[in-house]
Amino acid sequence: MTLTEATTTCRHFLSIADLSAEEIRAVLDAASAIRSGELRPDVAGRSLVLLLEKPSLRTRVSFELGMRKMGGHSLSMLPQEVGLGGREPPEDVARVLSRYADVIAARVNSHDTLVELANAADVPVINALSEIEHPCQILADLQAIREHFGRLEGLTIAFIGDGNNVAASLALGCALVGAEFRIASPAGYELPGDIVAQATRLAGQAGHAPQLLLKPENAVDGADVVYTDVWASMGQETEREQRTRDFRGYQVSPNLMELADPKAVFMHDLPAHEGEEISEGMLTHPQSIVFNQAENRMHAQAALIAMLLGAIPSA
Repeated sequence: MTLTEATTTCRHFLSIADLSAEEIRAVLDAASAIRSGELRPDVAGRSLVLLLEKPSLRTRVSFELGMRKMGGHSLSMLPQEVGLGGREPPEDVARVLSRYADVIAARVNSHDTLVELANAADVPVINALSEIEHPCQILADLQAIREHFGRLEGLTIAFIGDGNNVAASLALGCALVGAEFRIASPAGYELPGDIVAQATRLAGQAGHAPQLLLKPENAVDGADVVYTDVWASMGQETEREQRTRDFRGYQVSPNLMELADPKAVFMHDLPAHEGEEISEGMLTHPQSIVFNQAENRMHAQAALIAMLLGAIPSA
Protein backbone atom coordinates (compact mmCIF):
# COMPACT_ATOMS: atom_id res chain seq x y z
CA MET A 1 0.00 0.00 0.00
CA THR A 2 1.36 3.41 -0.96
CA LEU A 3 0.97 6.63 0.99
CA THR A 4 -1.88 7.71 -1.25
CA GLU A 5 -3.91 4.56 -0.68
CA ALA A 6 -6.63 3.95 1.88
CA THR A 7 -7.56 0.56 3.33
CA THR A 8 -11.36 0.76 3.11
CA THR A 9 -13.29 -0.75 0.21
CA CYS A 10 -15.12 2.55 -0.44
CA ARG A 11 -13.94 4.30 -3.61
CA HIS A 12 -11.77 7.32 -2.81
CA PHE A 13 -9.89 9.85 -4.93
CA LEU A 14 -6.67 10.72 -3.13
CA SER A 15 -4.40 10.56 -6.19
CA ILE A 16 -4.93 11.13 -9.89
CA ALA A 17 -3.65 7.55 -10.23
CA ASP A 18 -6.70 6.30 -8.32
CA LEU A 19 -8.44 6.54 -11.70
CA SER A 20 -7.55 4.37 -14.67
CA ALA A 21 -6.88 5.94 -18.06
CA GLU A 22 -10.38 4.91 -19.14
CA GLU A 23 -11.94 6.46 -16.04
CA ILE A 24 -10.06 9.72 -16.57
CA ARG A 25 -11.41 9.90 -20.11
CA ALA A 26 -14.94 9.16 -18.85
CA VAL A 27 -14.68 11.96 -16.28
CA LEU A 28 -13.34 14.36 -18.92
CA ASP A 29 -16.12 13.42 -21.34
CA ALA A 30 -18.71 14.10 -18.65
CA ALA A 31 -16.97 17.32 -17.56
CA SER A 32 -17.00 18.73 -21.08
CA ALA A 33 -20.65 17.73 -21.50
CA ILE A 34 -21.48 19.44 -18.20
CA ARG A 35 -19.64 22.56 -19.34
CA SER A 36 -21.53 22.67 -22.66
CA GLY A 37 -24.88 22.07 -20.98
CA GLU A 38 -25.41 18.70 -22.70
CA LEU A 39 -25.27 16.81 -19.39
CA ARG A 40 -26.52 17.51 -15.90
CA PRO A 41 -25.90 14.55 -13.61
CA ASP A 42 -28.65 14.07 -11.04
CA VAL A 43 -27.38 14.04 -7.46
CA ALA A 44 -30.55 15.51 -5.98
CA GLY A 45 -30.72 14.83 -2.26
CA ARG A 46 -27.01 14.00 -2.05
CA SER A 47 -24.60 16.11 -0.01
CA LEU A 48 -20.94 17.09 0.05
CA VAL A 49 -18.95 18.31 3.07
CA LEU A 50 -15.79 20.24 2.21
CA LEU A 51 -13.14 20.43 4.96
CA LEU A 52 -10.76 23.36 4.52
CA GLU A 53 -7.52 23.43 6.48
CA LYS A 54 -6.25 25.93 3.89
CA PRO A 55 -8.31 28.74 2.32
CA SER A 56 -8.99 28.75 -1.41
CA LEU A 57 -11.07 30.75 -3.86
CA ARG A 58 -11.35 28.11 -6.58
CA THR A 59 -11.63 25.02 -4.37
CA ARG A 60 -14.52 26.23 -2.26
CA VAL A 61 -16.52 27.93 -5.01
CA SER A 62 -16.03 25.18 -7.58
CA PHE A 63 -17.00 22.35 -5.22
CA GLU A 64 -19.99 24.18 -3.75
CA LEU A 65 -21.45 25.47 -7.00
CA GLY A 66 -20.62 22.32 -8.91
CA MET A 67 -22.59 20.26 -6.39
CA ARG A 68 -25.51 22.68 -6.36
CA LYS A 69 -25.73 22.80 -10.16
CA MET A 70 -26.28 19.03 -10.08
CA GLY A 71 -29.11 19.43 -7.59
CA GLY A 72 -27.13 18.42 -4.50
CA HIS A 73 -26.13 20.23 -1.34
CA SER A 74 -22.72 21.43 -0.14
CA LEU A 75 -21.34 22.58 3.20
CA SER A 76 -17.86 24.02 3.74
CA MET A 77 -16.17 23.93 7.13
CA LEU A 78 -13.15 25.99 8.21
CA PRO A 79 -10.30 24.76 10.45
CA GLN A 80 -11.65 26.29 13.65
CA GLU A 81 -14.97 24.54 13.10
CA VAL A 82 -13.47 21.05 12.78
CA GLY A 83 -10.05 20.98 14.40
CA LEU A 84 -8.77 18.03 12.37
CA GLY A 85 -6.13 16.21 14.37
CA GLY A 86 -6.44 18.71 17.20
CA ARG A 87 -9.82 18.84 18.84
CA GLU A 88 -10.89 15.64 17.11
CA PRO A 89 -9.03 12.83 15.31
CA PRO A 90 -9.56 12.61 11.53
CA GLU A 91 -10.95 9.09 11.95
CA ASP A 92 -13.75 10.30 14.22
CA VAL A 93 -14.51 13.22 11.90
CA ALA A 94 -14.80 10.77 9.01
CA ARG A 95 -17.09 8.41 10.94
CA VAL A 96 -19.42 11.26 11.92
CA LEU A 97 -19.50 12.88 8.48
CA SER A 98 -20.19 9.49 6.88
CA ARG A 99 -23.49 9.51 8.80
CA TYR A 100 -24.36 12.99 7.49
CA ALA A 101 -22.96 13.32 3.96
CA ASP A 102 -22.52 11.33 0.76
CA VAL A 103 -19.07 12.70 -0.13
CA ILE A 104 -16.22 14.27 1.85
CA ALA A 105 -13.66 16.54 0.16
CA ALA A 106 -10.69 17.83 2.12
CA ARG A 107 -8.01 20.46 1.48
CA VAL A 108 -5.38 19.55 4.05
CA ASN A 109 -1.96 20.43 5.39
CA SER A 110 -0.84 16.81 5.55
CA HIS A 111 -1.63 13.95 3.19
CA ASP A 112 -1.65 11.67 6.22
CA THR A 113 -4.87 13.39 7.29
CA LEU A 114 -6.50 12.42 3.99
CA VAL A 115 -5.45 8.81 4.39
CA GLU A 116 -6.80 8.73 7.95
CA LEU A 117 -10.10 10.21 6.78
CA ALA A 118 -10.38 7.70 3.95
CA ASN A 119 -9.50 4.73 6.13
CA ALA A 120 -12.40 5.51 8.47
CA ALA A 121 -14.99 6.91 6.05
CA ASP A 122 -17.93 4.95 4.66
CA VAL A 123 -18.36 7.50 1.84
CA PRO A 124 -15.94 8.66 -0.88
CA VAL A 125 -13.14 11.00 0.22
CA ILE A 126 -11.72 13.41 -2.36
CA ASN A 127 -8.30 15.03 -2.19
CA ALA A 128 -9.01 18.74 -2.71
CA LEU A 129 -5.28 19.41 -2.15
CA SER A 130 -2.49 17.98 -0.04
CA GLU A 131 1.23 18.60 0.01
CA ILE A 132 1.76 15.47 -2.11
CA GLU A 133 -0.87 15.82 -4.85
CA HIS A 134 -3.52 18.13 -6.28
CA PRO A 135 -5.48 15.67 -8.45
CA CYS A 136 -8.67 17.72 -8.89
CA GLN A 137 -6.61 20.51 -10.42
CA ILE A 138 -5.14 18.10 -12.93
CA LEU A 139 -8.53 16.77 -14.00
CA ALA A 140 -9.47 20.37 -14.82
CA ASP A 141 -6.14 20.90 -16.59
CA LEU A 142 -6.48 17.77 -18.72
CA GLN A 143 -10.01 18.83 -19.63
CA ALA A 144 -8.76 22.27 -20.73
CA ILE A 145 -5.93 20.76 -22.78
CA ARG A 146 -8.18 18.21 -24.48
CA GLU A 147 -10.84 20.81 -25.24
CA HIS A 148 -8.19 23.00 -26.89
CA PHE A 149 -6.28 20.37 -28.87
CA GLY A 150 -8.97 17.73 -29.26
CA ARG A 151 -6.68 15.09 -27.76
CA LEU A 152 -4.18 14.35 -25.01
CA GLU A 153 -2.22 11.47 -26.49
CA GLY A 154 1.09 12.48 -28.00
CA LEU A 155 1.14 16.02 -26.65
CA THR A 156 4.20 17.39 -24.85
CA ILE A 157 3.54 19.22 -21.58
CA ALA A 158 6.37 21.27 -20.07
CA PHE A 159 6.22 22.31 -16.42
CA ILE A 160 8.56 25.07 -15.28
CA GLY A 161 9.32 25.34 -11.57
CA ASP A 162 9.02 23.42 -8.33
CA GLY A 163 8.39 19.68 -8.41
CA ASN A 164 5.43 20.26 -6.10
CA ASN A 165 2.01 18.66 -5.62
CA VAL A 166 0.63 20.09 -8.87
CA ALA A 167 3.65 18.86 -10.84
CA ALA A 168 3.36 15.44 -9.20
CA SER A 169 -0.29 14.97 -10.17
CA LEU A 170 0.39 16.35 -13.65
CA ALA A 171 3.25 13.89 -14.19
CA LEU A 172 1.04 10.96 -13.16
CA GLY A 173 -1.88 12.23 -15.22
CA CYS A 174 0.27 12.63 -18.34
CA ALA A 175 1.57 9.10 -17.92
CA LEU A 176 -1.98 7.75 -17.74
CA VAL A 177 -3.31 9.59 -20.81
CA GLY A 178 -0.28 9.14 -23.06
CA ALA A 179 1.21 12.64 -22.97
CA GLU A 180 4.90 13.43 -22.59
CA PHE A 181 5.79 15.28 -19.39
CA ARG A 182 8.91 17.41 -18.99
CA ILE A 183 9.80 19.41 -15.91
CA ALA A 184 12.58 21.98 -15.49
CA SER A 185 13.48 22.68 -11.86
CA PRO A 186 16.47 24.15 -10.01
CA ALA A 187 18.69 21.65 -8.23
CA GLY A 188 17.04 20.58 -5.00
CA TYR A 189 13.49 21.23 -6.22
CA GLU A 190 13.08 18.24 -8.53
CA LEU A 191 10.00 16.06 -8.84
CA PRO A 192 10.11 13.46 -6.02
CA GLY A 193 11.72 10.17 -6.96
CA ASP A 194 8.72 8.06 -5.95
CA ILE A 195 6.47 10.12 -8.26
CA VAL A 196 8.94 9.69 -11.12
CA ALA A 197 9.03 5.94 -10.53
CA GLN A 198 5.24 5.69 -10.36
CA ALA A 199 4.75 7.79 -13.50
CA THR A 200 7.31 5.66 -15.32
CA ARG A 201 5.41 2.49 -14.36
CA LEU A 202 2.08 3.99 -15.39
CA ALA A 203 3.44 5.08 -18.76
CA GLY A 204 4.57 1.54 -19.55
CA GLN A 205 6.74 0.54 -22.48
CA ALA A 206 4.69 2.49 -25.02
CA GLY A 207 4.51 5.68 -22.95
CA HIS A 208 6.87 8.45 -21.93
CA ALA A 209 8.75 8.47 -18.64
CA PRO A 210 8.92 11.96 -17.08
CA GLN A 211 11.90 14.01 -18.20
CA LEU A 212 13.65 15.91 -15.41
CA LEU A 213 15.60 18.84 -16.79
CA LEU A 214 17.50 21.78 -15.39
CA LYS A 215 17.01 24.43 -18.06
CA PRO A 216 13.53 25.81 -18.82
CA GLU A 217 14.53 26.34 -22.44
CA ASN A 218 15.13 22.60 -22.91
CA ALA A 219 11.78 21.70 -21.36
CA VAL A 220 9.81 24.19 -23.44
CA ASP A 221 11.50 23.40 -26.77
CA GLY A 222 8.69 22.39 -29.15
CA ALA A 223 6.21 21.77 -26.32
CA ASP A 224 2.45 21.96 -26.81
CA VAL A 225 1.74 23.18 -23.27
CA VAL A 226 3.84 25.42 -21.02
CA TYR A 227 2.71 25.23 -17.40
CA THR A 228 4.01 26.92 -14.27
CA ASP A 229 3.08 27.44 -10.63
CA VAL A 230 4.11 29.75 -7.79
CA TRP A 231 7.65 29.51 -6.48
CA ALA A 232 6.51 29.46 -2.84
CA SER A 233 3.25 27.66 -2.11
CA MET A 234 0.95 28.28 0.84
CA GLY A 235 2.82 27.23 3.98
CA GLN A 236 6.24 27.98 2.46
CA GLU A 237 6.23 31.70 3.21
CA THR A 238 9.37 31.46 5.36
CA GLU A 239 11.20 30.07 2.31
CA ARG A 240 10.10 32.85 -0.03
CA GLU A 241 13.38 34.80 -0.11
CA GLN A 242 15.48 31.67 -0.66
CA ARG A 243 13.11 30.35 -3.31
CA THR A 244 13.07 33.70 -5.11
CA ARG A 245 16.85 33.43 -5.42
CA ASP A 246 16.83 29.77 -6.41
CA PHE A 247 14.11 30.12 -9.04
CA ARG A 248 15.59 33.17 -10.73
CA GLY A 249 15.70 32.27 -14.43
CA TYR A 250 12.58 30.08 -14.22
CA GLN A 251 10.08 32.78 -15.15
CA VAL A 252 7.64 32.05 -17.97
CA SER A 253 7.52 34.97 -20.38
CA PRO A 254 6.56 35.60 -24.01
CA ASN A 255 10.21 35.05 -24.93
CA LEU A 256 10.19 31.59 -23.34
CA MET A 257 6.87 30.78 -25.04
CA GLU A 258 8.49 31.48 -28.40
CA LEU A 259 10.58 28.33 -27.94
CA ALA A 260 7.45 26.18 -27.69
CA ASP A 261 5.35 25.01 -30.62
CA PRO A 262 3.74 28.01 -32.37
CA LYS A 263 0.31 26.64 -31.38
CA ALA A 264 1.30 26.03 -27.76
CA VAL A 265 -0.82 27.19 -24.83
CA PHE A 266 0.15 28.64 -21.48
CA MET A 267 -1.30 27.32 -18.20
CA HIS A 268 -1.17 28.25 -14.50
CA ASP A 269 -3.27 26.82 -11.68
CA LEU A 270 -3.55 30.19 -9.85
CA PRO A 271 -3.09 32.30 -7.83
CA ALA A 272 -0.19 33.77 -9.81
CA HIS A 273 2.52 36.29 -8.97
CA GLU A 274 3.54 38.55 -11.83
CA GLY A 275 7.21 39.41 -11.69
CA GLU A 276 8.04 36.03 -10.14
CA GLU A 277 7.05 32.80 -11.93
CA ILE A 278 5.40 34.75 -14.77
CA SER A 279 6.09 38.05 -16.46
CA GLU A 280 3.45 40.75 -16.52
CA GLY A 281 0.50 40.00 -18.78
CA MET A 282 1.00 36.24 -19.12
CA LEU A 283 -2.41 35.37 -17.64
CA THR A 284 -4.12 37.25 -20.48
CA HIS A 285 -1.50 36.43 -23.13
CA PRO A 286 -3.09 35.32 -26.46
CA GLN A 287 -1.80 31.78 -25.82
CA SER A 288 -3.15 31.61 -22.25
CA ILE A 289 -5.96 29.19 -21.36
CA VAL A 290 -5.55 29.86 -17.63
CA PHE A 291 -9.13 30.92 -17.02
CA ASN A 292 -10.49 27.92 -18.91
CA GLN A 293 -8.51 25.85 -16.41
CA ALA A 294 -10.05 27.73 -13.53
CA GLU A 295 -13.60 27.30 -14.87
CA ASN A 296 -13.03 23.60 -15.44
CA ARG A 297 -12.39 23.02 -11.76
CA MET A 298 -16.16 23.21 -11.28
CA HIS A 299 -17.03 20.96 -14.21
CA ALA A 300 -14.33 18.32 -13.68
CA GLN A 301 -15.07 18.02 -9.96
CA ALA A 302 -18.79 17.77 -10.65
CA ALA A 303 -18.11 14.93 -13.07
CA LEU A 304 -15.83 13.22 -10.55
CA ILE A 305 -18.43 13.47 -7.78
CA ALA A 306 -21.12 12.17 -10.12
CA MET A 307 -18.94 9.19 -11.01
CA LEU A 308 -18.14 8.39 -7.38
CA LEU A 309 -21.85 8.57 -6.55
CA GLY A 310 -22.81 6.40 -9.53
CA ALA A 311 -24.69 9.18 -11.31
CA ILE A 312 -22.61 8.64 -14.48
CA PRO A 313 -20.77 5.52 -15.74
CA SER A 314 -17.15 5.19 -14.62
CA ALA A 315 -15.94 4.17 -18.07
